[in-house]
Amino acid sequence: MKNRRKRGVGDVVVSWRRFFPFVALFVSSFLVFSALFIFLGKFRPSIKAVHGGSVPPVMVAPVHEAVKFPDQTLILIKYYQWSSRLLTKDDLFCVFAHTNDSSKVYKELPFAVEISDPGRQIVRCSAVPRHHTVSLAVTRWTVDNRFLVGATYQWDRLVYDAVIDHDNTTVAFVKGLNLRPGKVADVSRYECVYGWDLAKPKLLLRSQVISAAQEIVRCKTPLTVLKGPRVAQSSAVKVSVRIKGSGMLPSVAHPINHPVRVKDLTYGERKQFETCVCTMTRNAANVLREWVMYHAGIGVSRWFIYDNNSDDDIVSEVKNLKNSGYNVSRHFWPWIKTQEAGFANCAIRAKRDCDWVAFIDVDEFFYIPSGQTLTQVIKKYTTPSSSSSKIGEIRTSCHSFGPSGLKDPPRRGVMASYTCRMSQPERHKSIIRPETLNTTLINVVHHFQLKEGFTFVDVEKDAMIINHYKYQVWDIFKEKFKRRVATYVADWQDKENVGSKDRTPGLGTRPVEPSDWAERFCEVRDNGLKDWVLENFVDRKTQRLVWEGERNIMVGEVVAQMGLC
Repeated sequence: MKNRRKRGVGDVVVSWRRFFPFVALFVSSFLVFSALFIFLGKFRPSIKAVHGGSVPPVMVAPVHEAVKFPDQTLILIKYYQWSSRLLTKDDLFCVFAHTNDSSKVYKELPFAVEISDPGRQIVRCSAVPRHHTVSLAVTRWTVDNRFLVGATYQWDRLVYDAVIDHDNTTVAFVKGLNLRPGKVADVSRYECVYGWDLAKPKLLLRSQVISAAQEIVRCKTPLTVLKGPRVAQSSAVKVSVRIKGSGMLPSVAHPINHPVRVKDLTYGERKQFETCVCTMTRNAANVLREWVMYHAGIGVSRWFIYDNNSDDDIVSEVKNLKNSGYNVSRHFWPWIKTQEAGFANCAIRAKRDCDWVAFIDVDEFFYIPSGQTLTQVIKKYTTPSSSSSKIGEIRTSCHSFGPSGLKDPPRRGVMASYTCRMSQPERHKSIIRPETLNTTLINVVHHFQLKEGFTFVDVEKDAMIINHYKYQVWDIFKEKFKRRVATYVADWQDKENVGSKDRTPGLGTRPVEPSDWAERFCEVRDNGLKDWVLENFVDRKTQRLVWEGERNIMVGEVVAQMGLC
């Protein structure tokens, strides 16, 4: 009998090779149906509109995490690769529920829905009221379901972004370190932490901090993270920073890896673009077309637009420019008062493709009286005077222009309209060679710190200067009172540093138009750039400036008209 039992067992043995397809089918089916079960889990909340009335059944989307700002809430949601399309603003409602009364629920439209890292979208909702939670209702689905809201973080203490640099180090961008501007911190106080779940200490990877300054921490990236998927490190791996003695900071940052490394690029090696521009802006749709087309005409070939929570038509403007051949990319950067960190992020992004990168605002325009291109000016000033002195940064002074007697926004653009300025130039702006930047990426908006062995050069004012249309007509200028983007500069409505150079002379802290605003900041009449623009940037077909009207002027037309091809 013993032998028969053994033979019986042997009789039911099936070849693993034959059995494997059935196992694979079973496992895959189980995963799919489990996902669907979770995705379609039943929960039917009673939702009431803000202004009363009934609300049709909706589906509440999976909220991964949320970040609370003073004036808005960022909702970070996952999207699934098998989804037919990404969610849009028209698909969603922001849903706010009272924590102590489930009947008090209301909804409103989001400000915008943005694409962030691969596998993640960001929804901009209003600030969460006190004693409320937030979720998202997806109106286009017929089933009403609900997902648990993930962690909600305060903005003032957070690792908010991260990127793996071309030397395989991780650069994390952090709020809450409270470091002094322009100073390098003691790295022994910090530790970088990686993990799929930062709440599980036993599963965390710890690594050395290489540098820490301002809001930027550079870490040695663990091999496990580097060997992950190239696009987004398995999209679940997070990086955080632990302050020794104070604990680990919350994080929403997934370190994104660059598909191409430029680790071995040497000084002077040519890249795809000779001259690029980085900017951070908010609600710049009205000037973006003029700014891009003009700089294309003087030799700029690549633009990186860091959008800091715009609610105008900038997305359409960028799309139109791209369709006209301009190499413009928009990068959603929702983090408030982080211009220095954003510029550091852009320097990393541009390093692969750009020989030189200018950091200017959208109301700043390079003016080269000789008619040379920006690239020609750069080459003139970057020939090393000795083998030990290499130029990594070019600094250009700025002239600040006033309203020039205007009271309404000019139709022809800023360069042809604002012609009266202050007599003395103000702070400079910089054009940098990305691979020469110090590893700390310290910058004070106007310039970066360079690696040892590299230096900067000042451009003579008669060779090139920046026309900064800083004090425009009041309707445009007053937008500056909402918030300033630099980390270490007080907002216009704050009473801190009222008399500093970062303030507008004689204006105060309230957005009240002075009676003589149109005549202020007018010491010198300067028609130089205006005359040059009217001579060189008129559309031969319409006899209007190339950025006026609705005709899409292709980049090739502008370049050909300027004689750059």
